[in-house]
Amino acid sequence: MSVVTESRGRVRSAWVVAHRPVAGVPRWARVAAFAVPLVVLPSSAWRVAVCVLHLPVADGMDGWDGPGPVPLELYVLGLSVVSELLAFTAVGLVAAWGEVFPRWVPFWRGRRVPTGLAVVPGAVGSAALTVLWTALLAGLAFGRAPRGADGGTSPLNVHDWRGVLALACYVPLILWGPLLAAVTYAYYRRRAHGR
Repeated sequence: MSVVTESRGRVRSAWVVAHRPVAGVPRWARVAAFAVPLVVLPSSAWRVAVCVLHLPVADGMDGWDGPGPVPLELYVLGLSVVSELLAFTAVGLVAAWGEVFPRWVPFWRGRRVPTGLAVVPGAVGSAALTVLWTALLAGLAFGRAPRGADGGTSPLNVHDWRGVLALACYVPLILWGPLLAAVTYAYYRRRAHGR
């Protein structure tokens, strides 16, 4: 067995152990936690396809720039990576690293994660995400599409297949807040009540 294959096996094994749900996590909470990064993925992929790879799958992107001196491509790539990382933290609410700090965390390694340290950001985040995506999608349903930086049309206008594709990639985001709220509640019950 080569060193590379052996190393991959160790990494894969460590990954599985770190993300395996802990005892007492209900099946529905496991499914919800692992669904969170998946509901965020289509919008991230769409943004990267349109703004980084410049694929012709969006209309109305003229005039869209990154914030300040940051190029749009770099901004969108960073936004997409950060979105996925934030979404992946939901897995911590069902996995061992959400209960005990991993070895690689300086000063806290091996210590128990305080319940509030996970529950408060989870509750605030789920509320904010629910309001944000519900308001945006309700606005779209009533014909209030966001505008480009130049006041032009939005790529979310549903006039052709490009707009339908953009909308289909963003609609799953409405589930992010409620799924995170459910997983946060399950985490709180398990940790605070020893379930």
